[in-house]
Amino acid sequence: MPPNAAPPTPALTESLLASARGDGGNPKVLHEATTGVLFEQDAETIDGGLVKDIEKLKKAEKRKMKLVWRNIIAFGYLHIAALYGAYLMFTSAKWQTIAFAFALYVMSGLGITAGAHRLWAHRSYKAKWPLRLMLMIFNTIAFQDAAYHWARDHRVHHKYSETDADPHNATRGFFFSHIGWLLCKKHPEVKAKGKGVDLSDLRADPIIMFQKKYYMLLMPVLCFIIPTMIPMYYWNETFVNSWFVATMFRWCFILNITWLVNSAAHKFGGKPYDKYINPAENVSVAILAFGEGWHNYHHVFPWDYKTAEFGDYSMNFTTGFIDFFAKVGWAYDLKTVSADIIKKRVKRTGDGTHATWGWGDKDQPKDEIDNAIIINRKDE
Repeated sequence: MPPNAAPPTPALTESLLASARGDGGNPKVLHEATTGVLFEQDAETIDGGLVKDIEKLKKAEKRKMKLVWRNIIAFGYLHIAALYGAYLMFTSAKWQTIAFAFALYVMSGLGITAGAHRLWAHRSYKAKWPLRLMLMIFNTIAFQDAAYHWARDHRVHHKYSETDADPHNATRGFFFSHIGWLLCKKHPEVKAKGKGVDLSDLRADPIIMFQKKYYMLLMPVLCFIIPTMIPMYYWNETFVNSWFVATMFRWCFILNITWLVNSAAHKFGGKPYDKYINPAENVSVAILAFGEGWHNYHHVFPWDYKTAEFGDYSMNFTTGFIDFFAKVGWAYDLKTVSADIIKKRVKRTGDGTHATWGWGDKDQPKDEIDNAIIINRKDE
């Protein structure tokens, strides 16, 4: 074992043993199949990585896709309806309807980023029940499956990233990782590995289990019925504008923004933290997806509640949301990564594009130093 390696941790070992029990596999074989870490306890090196070479594990088996025509028809209608909704936004929809659609986009986005992703999939922070209830409602408005199933698939995505066990394996191409994975049957490896992921923490959350149990009742009401009825009732909007703008366009837009994290942020951008993985730092996706585009960092340190090292709230709105509720007292135990650990990882696996470490860094440009504004300067 390399000198910077740590012994296997209970979290990883238990997860692998559970996977072995679920599909009859061998724990050693399953461990050899992992291409990423999920929680901080899974890291095998002092800078948060795995010991093995994962390049040879990233693959996409050539196989005939079994299409799911129900999804193809549904998503086909959704995108046509969304295009019509975009047209109506510029021609007949009231400004209140457009503002309402934007508000729903923000709420549903946070239900995915702060809720399903950072809280429930990665346990990067903890939340008291009022915040969990709010995020559950926001998450249901987003209609991207129950948070329980979303978190399960996302945990599999991190542990077996860019393999056949990855639900939206980016090695199959941009279209597949964006939406194609939802238009066909899952690869058997996705189901097999998914059975072994530890979800006991989710099952212990009554709010998550309530949503899971009543999802098919809650989702139509929160995603479709209420968003359509509110504009019609409160400012006399037409049904057509309400349905195609506040409901169809808004839902289609947040879906595609979320999918861009799986596609664009796994293909375009720099890799300052780990050049051996597909996820990249994508500023555009970060802005649209409330901070989820700093994807190279996120896959290296998935337990960091910020999903990023740098960036202000304008490019990581979700972090601002969590920080606000931390001040209120509803969010707590926020996890992050020390600068020393980040620096070690950058030096070991980064592609050389990482920004300077701070004032006085040997790579800091001279004009930046000369033009810096220093307040309350004191001559030494």
